[in-house]
Amino acid sequence: MGRILGIDFGRKRTGVAVTDTLQIVASGVATLPTHTVLQWIKDYVAREPVDRIVVGKPTQLNGEPSESMRYLEPFLVQLHRALPQMEVVMYDERFTSSIAHQAMIDGGMKKSDRRDKNRVDTIAATIILNDYLSSRK
Repeated sequence: MGRILGIDFGRKRTGVAVTDTLQIVASGVATLPTHTVLQWIKDYVAREPVDRIVVGKPTQLNGEPSESMRYLEPFLVQLHRALPQMEVVMYDERFTSSIAHQAMIDGGMKKSDRRDKNRVDTIAATIILNDYLSSRK
């Protein structure tokens, strides 16, 4: 069984999380400049067995795709071209940034550390991936 990658795509930064090989729990890996994410994924897939990639789907409260989807779609096309055999799953990412902020507060993280958007993006990717794992049960 391979890992599952989780992606919290953003215009400037993209959070990445990955599961263990048994696909039980997700852990944050990094927040990367968005323009480097595709190459990072290709390199990671070359080193590690990956079964699928879960990408956070930007959705409005009413369930419609949000404005951010227009930035995500070109990335998805590039990802499919680069890894045509890879299964890519879209998963609702509503409220993940808010949940990430709350998790940092609940975890006792200092206010100055909570301002670090890189941490928020990595945690958001982890939340997306853990929610996806929970939904499969």
